[in-house]
Amino acid sequence: MLIQSDWLKSLRNRSFDPELGAIAVIYFVQGAMAISQLAVSFFLKDDLGLSPAEVASMVGITMLPWTVKPLYGLISDGFPVFGYRRRPYLLLSSVLGIFAWASMALWVATPFWAIAMIAVGSLSLAFSDAITDALIVQRARLETEGDAGSLQSFSWIASSIGAIASAYLSGYLLEHFGAKFVFEITAILPLLVGIAAFAIADPPMSTVFIAAPNSSSDNSVPATLSRNSQLWMSLKFNFIQLRQAFTNKAIWLPAAFLFFWQATPSSDTAFFYFTTNELNFNPEFLGTMRFFASWAGLLGVWLFQRFFKGVPTRKIFFWTTIISTVLGLTSLLLVTHANRSLGISDRWFSLGDNLILTVAGRIAFMPVLVLAARLCPEGIEATLFALLMSVLNISALCSFQLGAGLTHLLGVTESNFDNLWILILIANVTSLLPLPLLKWLPDEKVKMSEELNPKSVLMESQNVEVNLLESDRPEVILQEKI
Repeated sequence: MLIQSDWLKSLRNRSFDPELGAIAVIYFVQGAMAISQLAVSFFLKDDLGLSPAEVASMVGITMLPWTVKPLYGLISDGFPVFGYRRRPYLLLSSVLGIFAWASMALWVATPFWAIAMIAVGSLSLAFSDAITDALIVQRARLETEGDAGSLQSFSWIASSIGAIASAYLSGYLLEHFGAKFVFEITAILPLLVGIAAFAIADPPMSTVFIAAPNSSSDNSVPATLSRNSQLWMSLKFNFIQLRQAFTNKAIWLPAAFLFFWQATPSSDTAFFYFTTNELNFNPEFLGTMRFFASWAGLLGVWLFQRFFKGVPTRKIFFWTTIISTVLGLTSLLLVTHANRSLGISDRWFSLGDNLILTVAGRIAFMPVLVLAARLCPEGIEATLFALLMSVLNISALCSFQLGAGLTHLLGVTESNFDNLWILILIANVTSLLPLPLLKWLPDEKVKMSEELNPKSVLMESQNVEVNLLESDRPEVILQEKI
């Protein structure tokens, strides 16, 4: 298959070891955790009887753990448990996930506890993701130039397989066994993370190397420091680097653009109520839509890599925003039932519309990842990339909250969809508002400023370069988390 050929080619000569298998299991679980999404939506809507505005607001709250993802990497790097920085935190995230989803299956029956447990489950996933991303980058440092990027592809494939495998099952199991059963299945998945953690190579952090900034590595003198000194120097080093980066407008201006680009109101929750209560789409059909949408997302990634990868950033942001807005307005045909006058049934129209929007949406989102990677200067690319992804997650939270407010103001409820078309129109038209800010994005012909060079950052740290043995910063790979 064309979509997979490039990825598989890059992995063909890679030796497989237990740790790599454990990493694959963890990323598979991260993709498979999507099995709970439909169950959560129906549970909040039907079992708890919440309105569209309430659900949209609550969904936004559950995204909070993803907005501070770099913090998990800093905690893992700076606060080892008995000297270990990876395995204990993976086990902790596994326990949190099992507790959260088992609670949803067994005793949660109020909105407060539902949102609390879903947020804990989200925290579990975000924490394990940050730790596993750090492992990927740690291993990637040992790659040859010809193998560069293959580990990221490997992890992305594992996550995609999990998402595809769970897509149809999310609807089928919900339809035939109910939301509580789906939560029980979901509670099993974090257990796999805990088991995989024992296959992770996690040598204890005990030694720090100190060198003068202008000296060669041959003149470096290893010195064993106290654990408190290691923690302080590691955290200080991370914060100095981030401060250096974010005080430069070459980074914070594009980050601000990405925030405004993603923070426009969302109509997704209200539209979900419309498809289930008005059009009577059952969970199994919605699961089928998710299954095909997962494959459509892969197609979108391949199309971007094949045809749009070399397009200048500003240009591709402009056109993908325009095209996505126009395509998003096609939902008005379904809301006003105009599709029926065209002889297209609701289900076929919704399926086709969803596939096209998914492909276009993935093509539109890929430049975000490319831009975020391009903004990250050498030496702090992983930490800064995680922070930029957190900015996107914060903007997505704002998007849901703005959508919840508009849903309430327009009087869209679980049974009244008279003004839904206005909500969809506002949500799509406002996505054009960030376009005048395109000049905030970097010019393709201008390289990153040399003041972002990590050497200048190190000079700030009391003219001392600190290299923690077997240490790294919190990292994320190029994959969508929103």
